[in-house]
Amino acid sequence: MRHKTIDEVTEIIKNSKYIVVLTGAGISTESGIKDFRSKTGIYQMAPEYILSIDYFYEKPKDFYEFALENLYHPNAAPNLGHQVLAKWEREGRISRIITQNIDALHQKAGSENVIEFHGTMTTASCMNCGQKYSTEEMVQRYNKMEEFYVCDNCTSENKEDRYIKPDVVLFGDTGDWFTVEGFNTIINTINQADCVLVLGTSLKVTPFSTFPQYRNEDTPLIIINIGDTPYDYSPNTYVVQESIGETLRAIDERL
Repeated sequence: MRHKTIDEVTEIIKNSKYIVVLTGAGISTESGIKDFRSKTGIYQMAPEYILSIDYFYEKPKDFYEFALENLYHPNAAPNLGHQVLAKWEREGRISRIITQNIDALHQKAGSENVIEFHGTMTTASCMNCGQKYSTEEMVQRYNKMEEFYVCDNCTSENKEDRYIKPDVVLFGDTGDWFTVEGFNTIINTINQADCVLVLGTSLKVTPFSTFPQYRNEDTPLIIINIGDTPYDYSPNTYVVQESIGETLRAIDERL
């Protein structure tokens, strides 16, 4: 593995005009949000099954109790990493952010071109009629109603049809980007990149982990992540195992 200096990475970003950024839970942990798979992550508290579509239908109230406690962070604020990315987007360096995160912190920081690959925890939708509810509204319903998760906008006789599900991609579920069209959009975006910047993800969970493979051979891959990734030894790859916020700040000061 070749660990490149901040100066070398800065030079690549300085000369790039179409940077595609891939982000994972590691960028949000610096805002106080737990990740999923580390020793202190969410999956140490509960099995993955709780975040499955089957569990949602079996025990919607229990599902919401867990999700609202562990996945919904309305008071979390964007950190330095999010802020630098938003700045770079305004400056025309970054073309698109593709994130695994469901916390909307990129948008809170001011980034506009964001693909939320695993959806968002900021809204929920009726599985039948598609009626949208803000998660804040769902919290109010949770506190006032017994069957708060049943949509009162549609008339299906089957109650399960009217369940309101958070707009996140659960295990056994499919999201808006889990389509041929969605994948093609992402692949084409990465294929056009003149730099791919990976932040805070181990790149071990498919299909997100496959995305760096679609860059051109001469497109540099910069990985800023505390842990190792399967791409660390790849050609034309630059690895920085340090804090995302501090590393991006240091790069931004040199640009």
